[in-house]
Amino acid sequence: MIPAPVRYARATSLEHAFQLLAEPDSKILAGGQSLIPVMKLRIARPSLVVDISQLELRGIDVRGDELHVGALTTWDELLDARELERPALAAIGECVRGIGDLQVRNRGTVGGSLAHADPASDMPAVLLALGATLQLRSPEGERDLRVAEFFAGPFTTALSAQELITHIVVPLPAPGSGSAYVSVEHPASGFALAGAAALVGRDGVSRVAVTGVAGQPSLLVSGDPHEALEAAEIFGDRFASAEYRRELASVLVRRAVERAAERTKGDA
Repeated sequence: MIPAPVRYARATSLEHAFQLLAEPDSKILAGGQSLIPVMKLRIARPSLVVDISQLELRGIDVRGDELHVGALTTWDELLDARELERPALAAIGECVRGIGDLQVRNRGTVGGSLAHADPASDMPAVLLALGATLQLRSPEGERDLRVAEFFAGPFTTALSAQELITHIVVPLPAPGSGSAYVSVEHPASGFALAGAAALVGRDGVSRVAVTGVAGQPSLLVSGDPHEALEAAEIFGDRFASAEYRRELASVLVRRAVERAAERTKGDA
């Protein structure tokens, strides 16, 4: 299908991007792997597409006890990062390897995927389990927002008008930690029918998050995660019933916790 007529502008700086985004019904284009498909279906019909792909918001580095990932970092760049070669961050690599195809991983960006807020997206669950924070910037200034507070519903986030994600910040888990991500994808779409991410420390399970089962990624932080799933509101659709998703998520939570616990033995 062909998108509706739209104007295009490439931002040369953050300030330029903010100026362009002042136009009503403008949309940000990062890697285009989320926006272009919905434009082709005319689900999204922006008046102006603001291309931010050339901004200096790319890169992966460790700063003190935090991992910083630029919002325009591609999935492929994330997968190749040496900074992720530790058991405590293994869930990130496991997640990225299952995202899309070669083209999506080479063009799609981490920040763009988070801003799209697809309830079946994989990475939000991993970042929830790892306790990540997003650095946001707008003409009014900068602010930090926990990933747990970022998602407001299906394809809906806490981003305000003219606000961009600039970095994803992951606190490095304590030594002796392990993480894991497991999922079951629909064979046609590749999106998760359910996915589970777990962070396990020396003292046991730290955090567990699931995706693909509700209107937004759900963070399970207290008590038994299986009991939390029993009490959670799970949705069903033509691909899987709510009962199937609830049972599948429970199985995946157990597998993620077991795999993460096994990895604690390799992180001194």
